[in-house]
Amino acid sequence: MKHVLSVIVENQTGVLVRVASMFSRREFNIDSLSVGVTETPNISRITVVVHGDENLVEQMIKQLEKMPVVCAVQRLDEKHAVFRGMTLIKVNADDTNRLDVLKIAELFRAHVVDVDSATLMFEITGNDDKVTAFLRLVKPYGITEVIRTGLIALERGEHTIYEHGKEREYYGKNLL
Repeated sequence: MKHVLSVIVENQTGVLVRVASMFSRREFNIDSLSVGVTETPNISRITVVVHGDENLVEQMIKQLEKMPVVCAVQRLDEKHAVFRGMTLIKVNADDTNRLDVLKIAELFRAHVVDVDSATLMFEITGNDDKVTAFLRLVKPYGITEVIRTGLIALERGEHTIYEHGKEREYYGKNLL
């Protein structure tokens, strides 16, 4: 089963290596990893997608929470969070099929980011199902390259990850 963990960490040199090493040492496989600075420059958010049973995920969360550089950990589910990933796709598209490929892209709200006489490059954002469906439809035209970002996610509504933190007062109210 797929699980998405959002991890708030101190934005310091080597933090990502320490977090990723924790997964590696315990033989947890990471399906997707995305990292970025938050609204506060000294705090970063890591979004990790892993597969495993409930016990495995609980163990991962406990191990993360023990790390001094980790401020908060939150498990996100599809009902209560928004998930997005970005994909760049280069597709063969010449004068004979270019309009067909563009029509498919329009249906998926994929944006053309580069045009060549023999190819089109698209940017598409959305959940994995949307991106996979788009890839399946353009595959017959010839996909020459694909790159996907790691998944990013935020909980819906007024609740935030900072409610799950070690120092709720600091990370909750004084962060913004």
